[in-house]
Amino acid sequence: MKHHLVEGKVLPEAYHRSLVKLYQEGSKYPCPDYDTNMLETSLTLYVENAIGEPFISKLFPGGHRELQQYTMEIVDGILDFKIGEGNCWEYTYHHRFAHQLPWIYSELKKNPYTRRAIMNIRDFEVDTSNAHPACLQSIQFMVRDDKLHMKIMMRSNDAVQATFMNAVGFIALQRKVASDLGYGVGSYTHTAHSFHAYERSFKTLEKYVKDIQECDLEDLTFNYEEFYRELMEESTPMIMQQVNALKQKLQEG
Repeated sequence: MKHHLVEGKVLPEAYHRSLVKLYQEGSKYPCPDYDTNMLETSLTLYVENAIGEPFISKLFPGGHRELQQYTMEIVDGILDFKIGEGNCWEYTYHHRFAHQLPWIYSELKKNPYTRRAIMNIRDFEVDTSNAHPACLQSIQFMVRDDKLHMKIMMRSNDAVQATFMNAVGFIALQRKVASDLGYGVGSYTHTAHSFHAYERSFKTLEKYVKDIQECDLEDLTFNYEEFYRELMEESTPMIMQQVNALKQKLQEG
């Protein structure tokens, strides 16, 4: 199974190239666990400047509210309360890594050049018996040239429905760790051993690729700091209102 590398100076550039690579060089395979077919390849997406502008792609099935909620789930764990007996989920990414972060900070402060600052997301006992095991497997932080670089590995990644939101959420965590440790933000490397689109997304993928091939990058992106950040942050009160209502509902049983 061939593995591809796509690169970009900023996130949308690399992300868009990953969609084109999947569309042009992916192979069609059955996906019996979801009773469908998929277009699949194996791919690493490398972003030279993880927070470089333009940062936001227009080519994902969501908007500023969805991105803000997802980043809050990753960085703040706003939906961790849904884990547990009688609740909805077996895990969240935040719940899997939050207890590991103190050690990450300690290790990077002790030895900035360490190669050991890795958080394991896969839980063997849970994920081997879970119908929906974690796609994210590990997160590694590396400090080089006074910048914090992040490298994530996913066993499986839905290119159309999830990849861009995943990357924005993970880079939000990268921003936080870099800020807490006093480093600049460096590169972001996103490896997916099964980088795929399900059959229901084939037409969307085709449309995205057509847009990428026919339009300039600036026509398919937004700047985060100058525009999109305010939109995302303005949605926080509504998100928390809905989260708190759900939490109360679960508590009332």
